[in-house]
Amino acid sequence: MKCFSRYLPYIFRPPNTILSSSCHTEADIISTVEFNHTGELLATGDKGGRVVIFQREQESKNQIHRRGEYNVYSTFQSHEPEFDYLKSLEIEEKINKIRWLPQQNAAYFLLSTNDKTVKLWKVSERDKRPEGYNLKDEEGRLRDPATITTLRVPVLRPMDLMVEATPRRVFANAHTYHINSISVNSDYETYMSADDLRINLWNFEITNQSFNIVDIKPANMEELTEVITAAEFHPHHCNTFVYSSSKGTIRLCDMRASALCDRHTKFFEEPEDPSNRSFFSEIISSISDVKFSHSGRYIMTRDYLTVKVWDLNMENRPIETYQVHDYLRSKLCSLYENDCIFDKFECVWNGSDSVIMTGSYNNFFRMFDRNTKRDVTLEASRENSKPRAILKPRKVCVGGKRRKDEISVDSLDFSKKILHTAWHPSENIIAVAATNNLYIFQDKVN
Repeated sequence: MKCFSRYLPYIFRPPNTILSSSCHTEADIISTVEFNHTGELLATGDKGGRVVIFQREQESKNQIHRRGEYNVYSTFQSHEPEFDYLKSLEIEEKINKIRWLPQQNAAYFLLSTNDKTVKLWKVSERDKRPEGYNLKDEEGRLRDPATITTLRVPVLRPMDLMVEATPRRVFANAHTYHINSISVNSDYETYMSADDLRINLWNFEITNQSFNIVDIKPANMEELTEVITAAEFHPHHCNTFVYSSSKGTIRLCDMRASALCDRHTKFFEEPEDPSNRSFFSEIISSISDVKFSHSGRYIMTRDYLTVKVWDLNMENRPIETYQVHDYLRSKLCSLYENDCIFDKFECVWNGSDSVIMTGSYNNFFRMFDRNTKRDVTLEASRENSKPRAILKPRKVCVGGKRRKDEISVDSLDFSKKILHTAWHPSENIIAVAATNNLYIFQDKVN
């Protein structure tokens, strides 16, 4: 992988804007983005319950200027709206998370979840069809056995390539509250699903039973002080996982210690500076995303204003803190009034854990180089993201005289936000979801 800092000011350019529409409905808004383990496929989920899978063009791999081009591979309806008659609640079809399983054969498998139900999907190709049945005619109707006088051997005939998505497992009825995370274990036999108060462990082969491994629900709900916001398995150790809370804390648990991991193995929390205490402190300290590094040595967390990197061996404070949009600190009151302060931004590592990326408002996204400590703000928009154009860094002006290329903090559009991003596992190719548009950027090629 190329040195990130070398291209930092203008690293990514868009080969194409894949999903784009000037007028869109609520159902078109992208709610999750995820590369598979090889980076050959990229899946998106939206609020309408659809999953769209993009495949990298094979011929683009060897052509420098087309390396990052992806085209639609498959589209299917993963979830439908449902109604819980016992609780008189409508269950949205919105896809909250997608997680890929490593490819074991010609087919691909992925998990998708809405608020209540996780589904395991198989995505496979078919380019041959059987012909010459004995008990069926060419249109599939059963034939009268009395009319069969000869025995034919069925043959496979070539046909146009067809990509099929079929649900192989449906994991339902295990969550009282909304599912916010799913994570595949490194043993590839189990996965976990987390909601506001509980985390369940599933076996891929068993759909009617799961094991509750974390339960923070108090006996009296009036005593509830925090909720689970995100959870993830360690990338290499199948017994270890972390979960974050709305109080800004992270708990590392070891399933070898006990069946119910209510007692954590490690507890990560940064002491609060009393001088920065305000009405909004608890809200902005809530962690919206937690990710293990690929090496498994570090944990990255995203709260409303910052991204923090924690060393697993040091619990009392993060080793790195990056300010994502500190210029919004003076705007917290208005952000509270328009509910933007509750937005849940995700964060991602690059393939070598040397760069981290997260989203912001005005369709800005931020990158931080951990080695050089340099950072950049880039914008994903149709106006300035023409194919093969180099992205220019953006700067936000807080006060005083504004330069020509800067944007005032008062001019930021808070309806345009980048909550969901993904980074190719081994190359400098990123996917950024901006409302109903999906942008794919690749690094600048000399």
